[in-house]
Amino acid sequence: MIRMKIDGDITAVMAAELAAGEKAVTKAVADAGAGVKQDWRAQITGTGLGPRLARTIRSAIYPKGQTSLNAAALVWSRAPAIVGAHNTGPLIRSKDGFWLAIPTEAAGKGTRGKALTPGDWERRRGLRLRFVYRRNGPSLLVADGRLNKRGLGVASRSKTGRGRATVPIFLLVRQVKLRKRLDLEKAATIAQDRIPGAIVANWVEPRLKG
Repeated sequence: MIRMKIDGDITAVMAAELAAGEKAVTKAVADAGAGVKQDWRAQITGTGLGPRLARTIRSAIYPKGQTSLNAAALVWSRAPAIVGAHNTGPLIRSKDGFWLAIPTEAAGKGTRGKALTPGDWERRRGLRLRFVYRRNGPSLLVADGRLNKRGLGVASRSKTGRGRATVPIFLLVRQVKLRKRLDLEKAATIAQDRIPGAIVANWVEPRLKG
């Protein structure tokens, strides 16, 4: 025969144990979420995608401001299309099924981080782009102008033609395979596998007043 004796109020004991469990689970899950966020940000900066994109990675713990045995962490990006593309390495095709225009260094950059299109470039530079078909390799959109000191294609001001050049502004391809540069699932899986051990480590036995 097994006999059990509980010292103190059983209701208080169970309530204290529940509270300890809620704190342990919430801390373990919160630490896991923070770790995943840190790992994803490190991956993004480590592959050369820049700190600005890394800062789009955010995390939150639910329920907010409470401890719970059902605590959950959410890690996400505020730029899901960009981060997701570098995580999966998709095949990208033009929306109209024709050409993808990839800017060269001579094209410069779009305003406020936006993608630079041939139409945008023509309006900014005041030059017309000319199509050059190539059987081997990507076709081109070129400008008949010059390269300035920053290596950008601009209009030529020379009346004699000195310094004029045909400058490749865009490469034209049918499709492009984006290289997979991130492995976000691996970091999330590792963090998830560590949660049970973290819960046990964080579980502090309650001390009841006798």
